[in-house]
Amino acid sequence: MKKITIGGEVPASEIALGFWRLAEMSVADASRLVKTALDEGIDFFDHADVYGAGKSETMFAKAAGFTPSRREKVVLQSKCGIRLEDGTYFDFSRDHIVSAAEAILRRLDTEYLDILLLHRPDALVEPEEVAEAFATLHAAGKVRYFGVSNQRPNQMELLRKCCNHKIVANQLQFSITNSGMVDSGLATNMEFAQSVNHDGDVLDYCRLHNITIQAWSPFQYGDFKGSFLGNRELYPGLNDVIDKLAREKGVTNTAIAAAWILRHPARIQVIVGTSKPQRVKDACAASGIELTRPEWYALWKAAGNTLP
Repeated sequence: MKKITIGGEVPASEIALGFWRLAEMSVADASRLVKTALDEGIDFFDHADVYGAGKSETMFAKAAGFTPSRREKVVLQSKCGIRLEDGTYFDFSRDHIVSAAEAILRRLDTEYLDILLLHRPDALVEPEEVAEAFATLHAAGKVRYFGVSNQRPNQMELLRKCCNHKIVANQLQFSITNSGMVDSGLATNMEFAQSVNHDGDVLDYCRLHNITIQAWSPFQYGDFKGSFLGNRELYPGLNDVIDKLAREKGVTNTAIAAAWILRHPARIQVIVGTSKPQRVKDACAASGIELTRPEWYALWKAAGNTLP
């Protein structure tokens, strides 16, 4: 498994395993999933306090059973900021961030998080409170690094204005079929829908500021509508290209889809959110593949994009 350095600070596997479905699994199945990931070279595990309403983090602690020495060899990341208890809303207040992080630590049965992300932007954010929360958690040794999720450049700039701690990661949806981060740049100055910039050039911003993009839902199309892999009703041409490359390289379609993301020079980390050990193995095979430029563009065009 190849390594990247998150935000220039945290060495980690370029493929990570996310656990939004872990609460639905038995301890035995969850243990098998974690072991498979470790055996394949994954050392980065992504959580959020809303996954399974916290139960996914609790299940991970039971399934992983890390000793202190093993804990030091992995990177644990979680996210906070979404509140579900009295109607879903976002909360980046100092008190909520601190209390949420402490609850995450209890559920994960660990003394510290390697990285804490703010989960979705809060329209009522006060960056001074975020800065205070980060400083409090870092000073107490409870969180080592900080990041965000689904944020535009100026939302990160607002935090950077007050926070002394570097933003090391931004978790964003990205896949062959959800590729807006590259689509608009390729269509700059062109008069068709693809040229519309929805994210403020977040990909370029993150590269300029050494913020690692973490790609969530790497095999999904739309907004959690399902996987594009094998979906010949909606993506027949794309699956033809994926399957052809998979045959040529002796891997699965999952590996090709992950390799498309890894090929980008931004050194994007792929967050695989599966509960199936074999899917983990298939995805990890992508770490040994480097698509050529013609192959990368062929996949992008087969997803329905237009090259000017």
